[in-house]
Amino acid sequence: MKWKRILICVIAIMLMSSTVLFADSLNEKIRVLINGEEVSDGGYIINGRTYVPVREFNGIANFNSAAGKVTFYKPNVHIALFKGDTIFGNVNKGKLKFNVLSQVDNLKTDIAGVKVTITDPGGNVKDIQSQDTSNLDKDNFWFRTYDFTYDFKTTGKYKVGFYMKEDKDSGYILIAEKVITALD
Repeated sequence: MKWKRILICVIAIMLMSSTVLFADSLNEKIRVLINGEEVSDGGYIINGRTYVPVREFNGIANFNSAAGKVTFYKPNVHIALFKGDTIFGNVNKGKLKFNVLSQVDNLKTDIAGVKVTITDPGGNVKDIQSQDTSNLDKDNFWFRTYDFTYDFKTTGKYKVGFYMKEDKDSGYILIAEKVITALD
């Protein structure tokens, strides 16, 4: 009689553990790369579908809990880099005076500000310029930074980032990037 109880307990434990393993296989955490860069939160495969946090797609995401709805805004942003009147993409190591021209269109929501930064190959970020957007046409506008001098100290890829913020109290969100390659 005692061995029957042991057998029933062993079978119950086996059934419970197989159910846990099966449930875990339905919610598989995965690595996600967007344009070759791994996103911080990754994603999940749930019931054969891939889910990635919408904030990872460089846009403005709003969650309305009352409506149970997420709204995502991704305007078109085109970035051009100017050394004087000449457009450039690659540079030689050393100091360079240039400005950034960003053209924004198809913006379907209000924003409070824009910002342009540069990130070196080591991940160090320098703000170039920011501006309040209360006086800009929000659907289609141009934003040009002042001329500034930057020292491209090492070879590698530098990223010029264009950011927006929804309101004066929110943080800036990366919307678009342009890569500058510094050569020897």
